[in-house]
Amino acid sequence: MDSSLLAILQVGALVLILVAIHRPLGDYMARIYSSSKDLRVERGFYRLIGVDARGEQTWMAYLRSVLAFSLVGVLLVYALQRAQAILPYSLGFPAIPEGLSFNTAISFVTNTNWQSYSPDVTMGYTVQLAGLAVQNFVSAAVGIAVAIALVRGFARTRQGTLGNFWVDLTRGTLRLLLPLAALTAIVLIAGGVIQNFSGFTEVTTLTGGTQSIPGGPVASQEAIKMLGTNGGGFFNANSSHPFENPTGFTNLLQIVLMLAIPFSLPRTFGVMVGDKRQGFAILAAMAAIFVVSLTALTLFELGGAGTAPQLAGGAMEGKETRFGIATSTLFASTSTLTSTGAVNSMHDSFTSLGGMMPLINMMLGEVAPGGVGSGLYGMLILAVIAVFIAGLLVGRTPEYLGKKLGPREIKLASLYILVTPTLVLAGTALSFAIPAIRDDVESTSIWNPGLHGLTEVLYAFTSAANNNGSAFAGLTANTPWFNTALGVAMLFGRFIPIVLVLALAGSLAAQPKIPSTAGTLPTHRPQFVGLLVGVTIIVSALTYFPVLALAPLAEGLQ
Repeated sequence: MDSSLLAILQVGALVLILVAIHRPLGDYMARIYSSSKDLRVERGFYRLIGVDARGEQTWMAYLRSVLAFSLVGVLLVYALQRAQAILPYSLGFPAIPEGLSFNTAISFVTNTNWQSYSPDVTMGYTVQLAGLAVQNFVSAAVGIAVAIALVRGFARTRQGTLGNFWVDLTRGTLRLLLPLAALTAIVLIAGGVIQNFSGFTEVTTLTGGTQSIPGGPVASQEAIKMLGTNGGGFFNANSSHPFENPTGFTNLLQIVLMLAIPFSLPRTFGVMVGDKRQGFAILAAMAAIFVVSLTALTLFELGGAGTAPQLAGGAMEGKETRFGIATSTLFASTSTLTSTGAVNSMHDSFTSLGGMMPLINMMLGEVAPGGVGSGLYGMLILAVIAVFIAGLLVGRTPEYLGKKLGPREIKLASLYILVTPTLVLAGTALSFAIPAIRDDVESTSIWNPGLHGLTEVLYAFTSAANNNGSAFAGLTANTPWFNTALGVAMLFGRFIPIVLVLALAGSLAAQPKIPSTAGTLPTHRPQFVGLLVGVTIIVSALTYFPVLALAPLAEGLQ
């Protein structure tokens, strides 16, 4: 079948599946976080940790719970890595060095899943399952919980509480992520993804040589890797490895898993605030950005700028022939417009302008549709900014969903959109501005110097600060500087925005509901969708255009 036709059919199938699951999954999530009933296993868990399931938390108490839980997660994952040599199923691997353990622990707890190592020859099964796979579940559940807290801020009136973090975390894990991951793991196994504890198997090749074939519990980790928009692979080649992603069917399923929850959460938002039209408006903005980004990336890659791609009939370097260009760009757009970061092709091998698109996707804040939870609350922050700008244009105090957006709310929203650009630009600048770091980076880390090397470092900090986890493969990041700097970027890029989101949620929840008037901006109509898309693009363009002009744009124009 022609590759272009196959790509069109895959996109059509993807759209139909997402449309089919959007309403039932969105409504189900709304019921999960609105129900007053607890499952028996949940009640047992609450008793175990000493939590009153009916006890509501202020935004500060909710935040303290998020931070305390995440801190414990970092310490546990770090300890597992350092103790790997004495753990069962370590496969004979030694303990992970301190710097790499620090970076990896923060990476998985922050839902980034940045990997500065080859996992199949570094991590044993115990660390993979008890450390990394567990964080794949709970870090995703934390993101959804924070998004739900912000939705409650819009939905509640004159209340000082946002729910209970421990209840939201437990329900998100047990009622949503765990059953869906178990179901999809079975489907992945049926599709050819491996699931075993066989370690390494020595086989004789056709030429008479020997080769060591790795095994592992891959399907179970692959399911939550995609469903929770985590992205960390069991193998170094990630979803281009045939054991993780063997067929076109599993490739499409993985794309569906990445988009299922993020594209359904706007429905949850609409149901919980009592106006489903608001959810459709947010969804429309997300979908519009997704379509534009995917189209641009596909055209850049199909254009194949350069002599070699034109002679080869396409820019196939770094791409799997079983997927082709269009399916690779669909996967790349999905993984970088969400916070997944998984790859079925190497972004570093894309054309200059093609490689720029995954970078821009992350720079937009990963809001189309973004990570599980983080995409929704990121887009709602941008909606607040859009409403504020519209209010300035007509000379009215901005209102959104019946809540006034005063100086406190706008300051919190503005700080939110400044956090990740600060981390990205500062980290990139320091990597080249400080002579000792620059000399070390250039001598040990960057395989492709010049403009492309700058793009690789910029991509790394963009990926870390936005909690994506994908990388340009030409950068060796397992160095003291990058392990530390990227770890700090992941940490601050995850939790400073969460602080601001919860503070905004608390402020909104305490406000009274303001009735709509003739001067109230309708936020469910196409005009607002267009304004929201424009604000999303303009905010990122004004922030990042200078550094893009120095790196991928300059490289593409050479």
